[in-house]
Amino acid sequence: MSVVEKMDPENYKGGFRELVAWKEARIFLQMVIQDCKTFPPEEKYLLTSQIKDSSRSVTANMAEGYGRYHYQETSQFFRHSRGSLSETLDHYNTARDEGYISEEKYRKRQNQYEKVLKLTNGYIKYLQRCKNESDQRLKKSGKPPIP
Repeated sequence: MSVVEKMDPENYKGGFRELVAWKEARIFLQMVIQDCKTFPPEEKYLLTSQIKDSSRSVTANMAEGYGRYHYQETSQFFRHSRGSLSETLDHYNTARDEGYISEEKYRKRQNQYEKVLKLTNGYIKYLQRCKNESDQRLKKSGKPPIP
């Protein structure tokens, strides 16, 4: 039986903007926005739109998940964020293949991607650890699970 405990809002005083993963994802988003300015006009509603949307989804899912106050829900949104992060890197692969960005710029973007990925994975693991500890506390206390 899965036990869910509500996360303590007192730990959220700084908001999602205090998360290192969100800060680094925002840097990645800013890189995308700058790079899109150099893409050819015919890509405006194609690659430019897709890469902007996926990169915006990274930070947006982090923010939304952070506001859920439940370990499992927050983890789920961070997993969605991780998927959008990978989608953005794939769009960068296309941009490189099409000659819209240099190999050097691609490597810098890939390095930032890897940094965000590691931080996101670390936060997901942290949330899982917190959930497991919360589950154990509830089991020991004999309290029923919170739906």
